[in-house]
Amino acid sequence: MAAEPITDYIISDHAAIEIKRRGLSVETIDGVLKSPGQRLEVRIGRVVLQSKIPESDSVYLVRVFVDIDRAPAEVVTAYRTSKVLKYWRAEI
Repeated sequence: MAAEPITDYIISDHAAIEIKRRGLSVETIDGVLKSPGQRLEVRIGRVVLQSKIPESDSVYLVRVFVDIDRAPAEVVTAYRTSKVLKYWRAEI
């Protein structure tokens, strides 16, 4: 079952700084938001959309935290991690 995408969003100033600092591209963030592998609720009004991204000989997880209790939705931070097993939820 595909996770619900987010197409109408803005990127907060903090998120823009962190995305750049962490070496992520806005295109990668946009791709995760528009075609997420999973969508998990962090708390009421905030979700994390995440997707597995192959890179060289490894697979990374890109996690994008979004406040969905406003319009447009607001990206608050994002990061890439190699700890896929820690964060990826098995399908139920």
